[in-house]
Amino acid sequence: MTSLSSPAQGQSITRSVWSFWTKPFQAHRQTIWLSEKHHLLAWILSLETARKHYPETTLVTDDEGAKMLVDGLGLQFDTVSTALNALYDQDPAWWILGKLWAYRSQSHPFIHVDSDVFLWKALPQALDVAPVFAQNPEYFVFGHVDATCWWYRPEAFDQLVQATGGWLPDEWHWAVAQRYSQAYCCGIFGGNRVDFIRHYADLALQMATHPHNQAAFARMDNKLGDCLLVEQYFLAACLAYHQQATGSSFEKVNIQCLFDSPEAAFASEQPNLLGYTHLIGNAKHDVAIARRLEQRVARDYPDQYEQCLRYLMP
Repeated sequence: MTSLSSPAQGQSITRSVWSFWTKPFQAHRQTIWLSEKHHLLAWILSLETARKHYPETTLVTDDEGAKMLVDGLGLQFDTVSTALNALYDQDPAWWILGKLWAYRSQSHPFIHVDSDVFLWKALPQALDVAPVFAQNPEYFVFGHVDATCWWYRPEAFDQLVQATGGWLPDEWHWAVAQRYSQAYCCGIFGGNRVDFIRHYADLALQMATHPHNQAAFARMDNKLGDCLLVEQYFLAACLAYHQQATGSSFEKVNIQCLFDSPEAAFASEQPNLLGYTHLIGNAKHDVAIARRLEQRVARDYPDQYEQCLRYLMP
């Protein structure tokens, strides 16, 4: 894409992006992995599988992340940015800030890959040329968190921010008024309409960092889950808002998903057929999966595997 004002359509994506903000990792997220070794092995496999299909590789991180992944583990990205140093003073409970910052910083069509995602095959052509794409849609019952999942509570989030005089964008207000009840899982995320992605990510970052919202956030009891409202629910809200906003420059922006439901993404044969693995949630602590992860990296990327072991030596 050469201009944000006249975005290209139907380009073939070549750029792959990863993000790593170390502050939340050090504060709480490193415990989601069975061990630090398996966390690092996942980084190796995520990068090496994706680069076969999307060879222009970029890491958006901070100084500590570059020291760990590039200097220590020896991962080879074409471009490394330490722009996430700017998040030094932010609350690490908002762990999605690093991802949102990476989304916002892109100026060409891209795919952002979570470090627990392995792309054995390229994405289908429909996603490769899509304005926006994500892993799968997620649905919930608005206002009835116990009926669905604990991490989508837009009504509670909205009430607390409003009660403390906070700020939320027009897209959010519209979605809550409509009782909008859809989100998109961003294990992978990206697209060709980088102008829309930058708009969405910038507003999401403002929501999470706005000074007027901090009083509300200090009273929230589920920020680790509410992060997904800011990233995944707000993405869906932003798309839906502009699709009904006649005259919006984003009115025609739509989204394609690799899977049509969470069940298809995790409880079917489709991931194998599409060559896609996402070690979501408790899968990172599964001993059998961890063993297969280690065996795969040791077999397919022996040099990187040995470097990982050397890095971990006391």
